[in-house]
Amino acid sequence: MSTHQIYADISAGISELKKNPMSVVAQGEGFPVAILNRNEPVFYAVPAEAYERLMDKLEDVELAEIVRQRANEPLIEVSIDDL
Repeated sequence: MSTHQIYADISAGISELKKNPMSVVAQGEGFPVAILNRNEPVFYAVPAEAYERLMDKLEDVELAEIVRQRANEPLIEVSIDDL
């Protein structure tokens, strides 16, 4: 028997999801719900608002990495009149 980490406080089976998908999502109260098949997580039902926050956070992490990579690059002086 293998074990799986579940990254949600609430889980539901595929059968329950098929019967009433909106009820399953509502059980998460705005947080992801782990969907299980034979007691193994197969995907997460993530409400749109939570997904959007996640994408915003991911973008922030990616931008922060770009800033770190460019932090030691030489500065280029530009006159506003030259633009």
